[in-house]
Amino acid sequence: MPRITSVDSPGCPPLRAITTDILGLIKVIEARARPAGIAKVVETWGEPDASRAILVASLADRAVDPVLAVARKNGVVELLNPLNGDALAVVKSSRTEQTVGAVENDPLVALHLFRKHAPDLTTLGTFLACTEKGKASVRSVAKENTASDSDVGPSSTWDVCNKGTLQFSSVDAGENYAVFGGNGMEVNLWDITSCSKMWSAKSPRANNVGIFTKPWFTAGTFLCKDDHRKIVACTNNHQVRLYDTASQRRPVVSVDFRESPIKAVVGDPDGHTVYIGTGTGDLASFDMRTGKLLGCYVGKCSGSIRSIVRHPELPLIASCGLDSYLRIWDTNTRQPLSAVYLKQHLTTVVIDSHFSAEESEETKSKQSDSSMVAEAAVRREKKKKNVLVEEDEEGTQMVDPDDCDAEAVIRKEKKKKKKKTVPEDNEETQMVDPDEGDAETVRKEEKKKNRRVAEDEEGTQMAELNGSDAEMYAPKRIKSESGERSKGMKKKSKKQQVA
Repeated sequence: MPRITSVDSPGCPPLRAITTDILGLIKVIEARARPAGIAKVVETWGEPDASRAILVASLADRAVDPVLAVARKNGVVELLNPLNGDALAVVKSSRTEQTVGAVENDPLVALHLFRKHAPDLTTLGTFLACTEKGKASVRSVAKENTASDSDVGPSSTWDVCNKGTLQFSSVDAGENYAVFGGNGMEVNLWDITSCSKMWSAKSPRANNVGIFTKPWFTAGTFLCKDDHRKIVACTNNHQVRLYDTASQRRPVVSVDFRESPIKAVVGDPDGHTVYIGTGTGDLASFDMRTGKLLGCYVGKCSGSIRSIVRHPELPLIASCGLDSYLRIWDTNTRQPLSAVYLKQHLTTVVIDSHFSAEESEETKSKQSDSSMVAEAAVRREKKKKNVLVEEDEEGTQMVDPDDCDAEAVIRKEKKKKKKKTVPEDNEETQMVDPDEGDAETVRKEEKKKNRRVAEDEEGTQMAELNGSDAEMYAPKRIKSESGERSKGMKKKSKKQQVA
């Protein structure tokens, strides 16, 4: 398990840093609170793609029209706007006749975007790019041809080394000289304007046993801003060397630091202090005038440090590496100020020195105001659309009021007619015409008379047959006739009452 020391982070001053990683993502980290705040990720640009991993990046830190250049694994250099992440240009660093396999075998290892070449009416920017096999090129990008995927404008190319592999490249503050170094090649100084070698280092003498060490330089930088003759180079054999091109070819000062390779180095504005990071996560500072170790930074990183950057104004440095953390340190106390976990292995970190919390708040407030206005306009449009839709639906459903009145009147008349006809039909079914009732009574009386006549005839016949029997039956017939008459009268009275 790696050694990790947990230290409380007091927070860092207003700061804006940009990091790149192996998945091709660019992340913006900002700390806005005063006097000290916590750094947070505010923006992420790009999509994760391992084939477009960012190997190295460079920032033209200008107050007006800053530009960020990133070199990707597929051999493409992109120029971006560091304020919003918009792509400004895409340039192929390799020649067009090279294949994809050749680009993969010779990737970009160094990139520097020139600051003094401020963009004018025709030029967007100029950058220096170096491949692993030592092919260096200076190219300019014109604004009129930024849409094309090819390099434009004046360019120059030269070979930095004939053998070995290039590991690092650094440009001085005046941007006139560049220093190169790598595995199997000594440190050498070149004039960028004339593309000529000015100085080359010489290997140190053999040790007491007579063993000669092979040159393997992993990082380097210029010690002073005003003097390009003093060069600090770090080796894979955990050595920090100071070269003075004006005095000799061998190192003036050489210091060993622990037992791991040194992967990153950066100079301080004071002109004599450097900050180094090792492959095991150690961070320290040296005074190169005497080679004295000033101290190690508290809180060990858990992965190899790949990039260190010094803020030009504030007393702090930022480091990143394979532990996926961006760490910000105080150079005076060597204490960690803030740490941000960024998930991927980081390759490069740069700092925007012109960032201010007040400007960011103003821009944010402006953006919020503009967003509020836009949202209000959208809401108004939605309301108008809803009103129009409702009116259309009402128009389809509504009918003319005159037509409605006419229909209502017709319905009422129909209902009245129905109500009138129904009771009339019921009365007709229940009531009987009196004339028809009298006719029925007459018919019944005729039937009764016929019955009486038939009975009289039968009585006469019976009397003839048997006189005694006729006498016996005579009073019964009289009684039955009288009863039938009384019943008929009762029925007539009831029918008359009903009628």
